[in-house]
Amino acid sequence: MRQSASFLNRSRIMTSLPTNAGPLRQRMIDDMRMRQLAPKTQDTYLHIVREFARFLGRSPDTATVEDLRR
Repeated sequence: MRQSASFLNRSRIMTSLPTNAGPLRQRMIDDMRMRQLAPKTQDTYLHIVREFARFLGRSPDTATVEDLRR
């Protein structure tokens, strides 16, 4: 039985994610998988949140309305 490219891509992203992901990151990953987002979309969303955390200098779940406006 031949597996689809989409399944293979999802397998790639699942194995490339760190196993020590924090609870917020893990929840985001789980939610994206449940919604069956494309692997590239998942990669992009994780990258954006990582950059936002870098901008804030702290976890994104502590962001205020003012942080979002900046």
